This record gives sequence, structure tokens and C-alpha cells, in this order.
Amino acid sequence: MHSSWIPRGNYIESNRDDCTVSLIYAVHLKKSGYVFFEYQYVDNNIFFEFFIQNDQCQEMDTAADKWVKLTDNGEWGSHSVMLKAGTNILYWRTTGILMGSKAVKPVLVKNITIEGVAYTSECFPCKPGTFSNKPGSFNCQVCPRNTYSQKGAKECIKCAEDSQFSEEGSSECMARPPCTTKDYFQIHTPCDKDGKTQVMYKWIEPKICREDLTDAIRLPPSGEKKDCPPCNPGFYNNGSSSCHPCPPGMFSDGTKECRQCPAGTEPALGFEYKWWNVLPGNMKTSCFNVGNSKCDGMNGWEVAGDHIQSGAGGSDNDYLILNLHIPGFKPPTSMTGAMGSELGRITFVFETLCSADCVLYFMVDINRKSTNVVESWGGTKEKQAYTHVIFKNATFTFTWAFQRTNQGQDNRRFINDMVKIYSITATNAVDGVASSCRACALGSEQSGSSCVPCPPGHYIEKETNQCEECPPDTYLSIHQVYGKEACIPCGPGSRSTQDHSVCYSDCFFHHEKENQSLHYDFSNLSSVGSLMNGPSFTSKGTKYFHFFNISLCGHEGKKMALCANNITDFTVKEVVAGSDDYTGLVGAYVCQSTIIPSESKGFRAALSSQSIILADTFLGVTVETTLQNINIKEDMFPVPPSQIPDVHFFYKSSTTTTSCVNGRSTAVKIRCNPAKPGAGVLSVPSKCPAGTCDGCAFYFLWESAEACPLCTEHDFHEIEGACKRGFQETLYVWNEPKWCIKGISLPEKKLSTCETVDFWLKVGAGVGAFTAVLLVALTCYFWKKNQKLEYKYSKLVMTTNSKECELPAADSCAIMEGEDNEEEVVYSNKQSLLGKLKSLATKEKEDHFESVQLKSARSPNI
Repeated sequence: MHSSWIPRGNYIESNRDDCTVSLIYAVHLKKSGYVFFEYQYVDNNIFFEFFIQNDQCQEMDTAADKWVKLTDNGEWGSHSVMLKAGTNILYWRTTGILMGSKAVKPVLVKNITIEGVAYTSECFPCKPGTFSNKPGSFNCQVCPRNTYSQKGAKECIKCAEDSQFSEEGSSECMARPPCTTKDYFQIHTPCDKDGKTQVMYKWIEPKICREDLTDAIRLPPSGEKKDCPPCNPGFYNNGSSSCHPCPPGMFSDGTKECRQCPAGTEPALGFEYKWWNVLPGNMKTSCFNVGNSKCDGMNGWEVAGDHIQSGAGGSDNDYLILNLHIPGFKPPTSMTGAMGSELGRITFVFETLCSADCVLYFMVDINRKSTNVVESWGGTKEKQAYTHVIFKNATFTFTWAFQRTNQGQDNRRFINDMVKIYSITATNAVDGVASSCRACALGSEQSGSSCVPCPPGHYIEKETNQCEECPPDTYLSIHQVYGKEACIPCGPGSRSTQDHSVCYSDCFFHHEKENQSLHYDFSNLSSVGSLMNGPSFTSKGTKYFHFFNISLCGHEGKKMALCANNITDFTVKEVVAGSDDYTGLVGAYVCQSTIIPSESKGFRAALSSQSIILADTFLGVTVETTLQNINIKEDMFPVPPSQIPDVHFFYKSSTTTTSCVNGRSTAVKIRCNPAKPGAGVLSVPSKCPAGTCDGCAFYFLWESAEACPLCTEHDFHEIEGACKRGFQETLYVWNEPKWCIKGISLPEKKLSTCETVDFWLKVGAGVGAFTAVLLVALTCYFWKKNQKLEYKYSKLVMTTNSKECELPAADSCAIMEGEDNEEEVVYSNKQSLLGKLKSLATKEKEDHFESVQLKSARSPNI
């Protein structure tokens, strides 16, 4: 698709994609002058710059006027720049930044005027749809509705009144079509004294259809009476036909008369619009079209009983506007809002019914400075609620803008596409009304039952209705201040600020592991950490980076991470944090910007856009990988190189979006890595190179030596030296590899007395020699004893054998040839040397003979 600036009648429209497109005009001036133009620039997803070059293609010194400011929806801004004499080449350049999102809203330019042109070479005829009735006119005038003209016309020609019509600036007339249901709408009249409202039907103006044709429909009869809905909460009906707000100090649910709040309570101020018979006094509606004025003066929205809906408008690309003005927000009397805490919120319930590319925009204007789109919904959406939190007491204007299609067309094909808003609720509004009362703190003198404000971080004690400070490490809920349960405990590893407004990490963390205490000090990581991730490329080849800022801990809970919108210096070094005047800056614990490098689009410096808050609430710090439904999967990051546990910081964002119904969440894994000193290195998961895989949950890994635990006595060991001259040194060294920092220091080397090695060597040698002599003596003694024993044993055997030979009954003492010696000598088992020693030691006075048993082969009668 070819990208270019597109003429749209009385204005010109920029491209809608991420291409860079320039509108160029060259003019030669005889004297200095200026250029003036009107524009609409409402979408910060497109960069719009205007600059001037001379005939040498050198950019003129207009840097201060180069970047064009954003405008509010439906409003035209103006821009003028001085021109020097000579050739001036004017550039209107736009660059869309899509990043996968829907198409941007284009820039519109009209009424380009150049002063200083000394002459012109020729006069140009008026284009069709315009005319000029005076010679030498500066410009041509547009033909009004129901007229037309051709090129070079001096006047406009009227269309046939009954059968033809035309829009402004038309070159021809068109036949009026038959009327259909798309050509009228219904309204409800204000309630009468009987509590009735009438349903009225009206033709959409200007009426272009005909009722006298065959297929045409007629306008339905008006006047049907219906019961009026009750008053909205905080209002009452005093018998008249309208509802009135309850007086100060009183409340009503809308169906009963206003009543005084009981003693010890105060009105819960705000607005709750859920019945739509008439438009509330602090709301207004309008219709706007950038290309024509035919819907000017129309009501953009119509009340319809239990809801308010978008009106018919003049054409499908009209903006149907609904505004709600609130002069300020403040907490209840019993609460003193802490800096940066929630002051109120606005919630609305809506649905869209669309057959085309309709869009509903919700926008916020603060102190009438600029209107920013907070959220948008495209296409048909089921009935749902959206909440926007207010953190600042300022004048707010909330705007709902509905457009059936953004295509440049003036017909009414999608007249049945609409948005319905069922209720709008704003809490803690300055000029609000009360539908109920809530408990408040009483002063010391309770006779008057007057409410007094509690100091920051104090709740109302139920029994005494007195202010009591919340316990340590709890924060006070903005929605409930009655009772101790209003003090909500902080998450693990966190503490509360002094005013109990938020919880934060003081950069110190403690963990017990295997009977060992691990203490962490992340103070050196408290400065904002930054990560530039990418590059990535759009479908049209635009290179961009994701830039993250992380405020990990410390700073008393202040959100130190800053991201900028539409500025060239994305490091925001010169921007004062917390400046209310700098609307392009967002502050959070974690934020993200989209950076367009200068070489990507030919800009002189990098550009920053689409800054979003990823985390504005601290949840806690723990070694666990899960906290409040935020889970860090094990395979998301590489396995840690040591047994030191990773520490995880968890955050969330209080703002919800259409894609993140529960808001965004962020988890930062802090890992000990001695090889990365100082601030270390930030990275994102390899599976999710943009830091997120679904656009809602973001994950980061922060590796640093500063993430290691503090050193303890378990992180070093001692080495004993040799004993020299009666002294010995003991040294202390860190365990390797060293997985700790700071903490305790290594003890100094220790010097102690000791005995020399020579003395003990002499003692050992003496003891060894004595033992050897003793063993030799004992061996000789027992060997001699053994010889005597063997002699006595052999003598006994010989004596026994001689006595047996002398027996008279024996045939022969000798053994004849061929005979076996049938006598067996049976000895007792021979004792070992050790056994014999024991025997000698215990039986020194006995005869030491071994018993011998003789067994004869002869008859026992011999």
C-alpha cells in the first residue's frame, strides 16, 4: 500500500502506517515573512515535525519550532514559524510508530498561509465545490450545503429542494434516498410532576431523506408516557419534576428523602450516575467532525433510561463526545492523603455494538492542559467495567469519544453502531453528593459529634471512634478506614513508609538456609537500572528498541524509574522528577518506552514514545518463585552457577487494560554473580525477547556481585603453618569460589606458641629403642622354654614305648614285615606359641606335661 498525504476537502490527512511521509512545499520570498497553519495532532503514536530547509538543503535554525505539540481531540491547534528571504522549502513530516498495535490516528493540516510572497506568477481557478465572487480574492470560499459548483465558479448553484441534496463543498447534487430507521432517533423528555417521561422521535438533522417515496418509512408517533426512573444516589425529588442534590451533611439512595448522617459518621461524597432521564449538570455532550461542520450543535449522546448511548451524529466518521467535569478529588475527612497515595477513582460500565471498525476512547484532561487517551476499545465489546485511579488532587475532565469508523466518508451506513454506558461512578469528588455515610473519627470533645481528620496512616478504632496508628509494616487502605482491618500487612521482605501509605523494600533481605542465615544488602542496586532491548522491526522495516527503567528498592518507596514520551533525550537527565508540568513523563517502579534511533528515520536524535507503567505497587521480596499469582517458571532463565538462592522482587500495576484485565505484573530475579561487579547486567528471558510473552507479565534477570549475600564465618577457613622456634602462624582465607561480599572481614593472622619437632623426635626414638630391646629379650626367653618342653615330651614318649615291650602277653614288640602298625598315638592339639606363653604364665608350679593317650590294637584282656 502506498503511503502519502491524502486531500480530504478542506484539510489534508497524513498516513496511518509506520512509514515516514513528507509533505513538501517550496516558496521563494523577496522579503522575510512567516508560515502559518492549523493542525490536529492527537495520537502520540505518530511523530509530527515541521522544519524548513534552504535551497542548499540545509535545515534552517528552527529547532525550537520543529516538534509540533499534541492537541486535544476535536480541537485545532496553530503553528507558525518565521521565514527568511530567499528560497524556503517547507516540510511537514510524519512517522507512525505501530509496534504491532492498531493504526494510528492521522495528523490533519489545513489553512496553510505564507506571508512575505512579493508576487505570484498566476492566479488559480477555484476548485469544484468552491467559488470566488470578487477579483483578486485571497482564497476561494466553500459552497454551503444543498449547493454545488464547478471549477472556476463565481457562485454556487442550488440543488432541487425536494429531490436533491449536497454536502458542503460539493461539486454535484445527489438524489434524496427514501427514509429508513437510520434517519431518526428517540429521546426522553424531563419528568413531569406526575413522574412521567415521554418518548419522542426526531429526524436526524440535516434531513436528507424523503418520506413520500414508496419504500420510505414514516416517523413513529411521539408522546408515549413512561414512568420516570428514580433519582440517582445522592439526589432526591422534592415533589417537582426534577432531582436535586442532597444538602451538605445529608444522604439519600435516590428513592427516599435526604437524611442527616448519624453522629460519628460523615457523608461518603462522590457521584453515582445509573439512571439517565436527563443529562447530569456536570456533564455535557457534543458532536465533532474534522472534515465538516454538519454535526455541529448536535447532541453526541442521548439519555435512554437505564443507560446513555451514542447519538446519530451527522455522518459515520463523526466524533460523539461525552464530558464529565470534576473540580477535584480529596480523601474523606478522617483521612489525610499521603503523597502519591490514591485519592479516588472513576468507574464506568459500558458495552459497544458495532458492525464496522468503531472505537471508543476514554480520555483524561488534568488542569485543562492536554487531553490524553487513557484507554480505547475497538469493535464489539461485551458489557464490562473499567476503573481509572486518581492520585492527584486537580481539576479533571473525563471524556468518552465514540467514532463509528475512521474512514473519510460522509454517509450513514453504520448508524446502528453504538456504545451504551450504564453507570459512571466517581469516588471522593470535591463537589460530590452522598448516597451513604461512613464512620469518622471524633474529636476529643464528642458532645458536638464533629468529625476530625486522622493523621496519615491512622485508622478509626471501632469502640472509641478515635484515630489509631496502623501497626508497623502495614499500609492503610484507601477504601476502608474503619477498624484495624483497614491496615493491610505488607508483603514478605517489605516494610511500610512512616505514613503507612505504601510498602517498599529497604534493600535489606534475610533468608534462612540449612541452619545458615543469609543476609543481603542491595543498597548499591537501588539506583535506577536500565535495559535497552532489541532491536526489533515493524512490518514496514522501522527499527525500534524497548527501553526499561527499574527502581528496585530504597528511596522510602518513591517511584524513581522515569520514562518519557515524545522527547529526544530519553535519559531524562534534565527533567525534574515529579514535575506536574511535564505531562510526557511517567514515574513508576518499572516503566517502558519505545525508542526510535536517529538513523532509523533520519531524525537528528533518538525519539521516545509509548511510555507505559509496568509496576506502581510493590508486592514483596522472597526467594520463592511465586507471589500473588505471579510465577517465574524454572526454565525462563539459565540455571544459577552456585547454590546461593536467587532473590525475587515482585511488583504490579494498578491500571487495567483491555488485554490485561488484572493489570500488568513484573518480577525481577536478583542473582549473585561475582564476575559482574557494580551495577551488574540486566537481561530478559530468551523466550520472551521483549521482556514479556503476553504483554501483561514482565520478567527480568539482574546479575551482579552486589546481589551476593553478606560474608559470614562460614565463608572462610583457617590454614595452620609449621611450628618454628616455638611459634606457629594461623592464616584465614576465603572459600573458593567466593560467593559473598562485604559483611565480616577476614580475621587477622594468629600467632601461637608450640613445642619444637626435635624434642618429640628424641622422645619417640627412645621409646622405640626400649620397645625393640624388650621384644628381643622376651623372644629369647620363650624360645628357651620351648626347647625344654620339647625335650621332656620326647623323653616321655620313649619311656612309654619301652614299658609296653616288657609286657608278658605280647607276642612281639617288633613289627613284622608286611604288618601295619596298628597302634595310634593320639596327641592333643598342639598349642600355638601364644597359647604356650599363656599356659606358662598361669601354671608355673605344675608339671608341664602334655597328656598322651595310647591306643593299642591288642585285645583288652591282655
